[in-house]
Amino acid sequence: MLYSRFKIGFVTIAMFSSMACREIPESQSTQRAADVKTEKTSLASWPVSNTYLGDIAVYETFDEIKPLFRQQSDTTYVINFWATWCKPCIEELPYFEELNKAESANPVKVVLVSLDFPQHLENKLLPFIEKYQINSRVDVLLDGSYNDWIDKVSPEWSGAIPATYIYKKKEHHLVGIPFESYIDLLNSVQIVK
Repeated sequence: MLYSRFKIGFVTIAMFSSMACREIPESQSTQRAADVKTEKTSLASWPVSNTYLGDIAVYETFDEIKPLFRQQSDTTYVINFWATWCKPCIEELPYFEELNKAESANPVKVVLVSLDFPQHLENKLLPFIEKYQINSRVDVLLDGSYNDWIDKVSPEWSGAIPATYIYKKKEHHLVGIPFESYIDLLNSVQIVK
């Protein structure tokens, strides 16, 4: 257990160190800064990460990201759990990107929570995000104690991915199967919107 934590810590530090020198284009940097400022002012308890991989927040434990699932603003949150190694996850990502773009003027927040393995963040996740030009917010959750936190997201969730948790204040809906179209995703969002 101690070795595992040491290994995760070492990998995280190594990734952070190598990414710290990466130059972010000014337009992306400015946009991300604006997003963070908006989130901090509009959300009472937005989760704060101690570790970033470029502009991606990396959460070691579910408790660190838990505030994301408890927001009480008038925003509809669409939180998708996915990984680069999950083919159905990859197939539905364009629908989330379309939703993010279509709803940009509305109080809808798309968050893609990657469950990729720590050793794949730098060599798989980051290149994937760049290659497919993912514009939705991407966060990483490294907590491998799935049985300890899956029910905290939703007791209805089996733990299989992709899974999408959609909520607005007290209204919530879990979709535990892949979306087959953008319309399917939009219809699920409308349930709580």
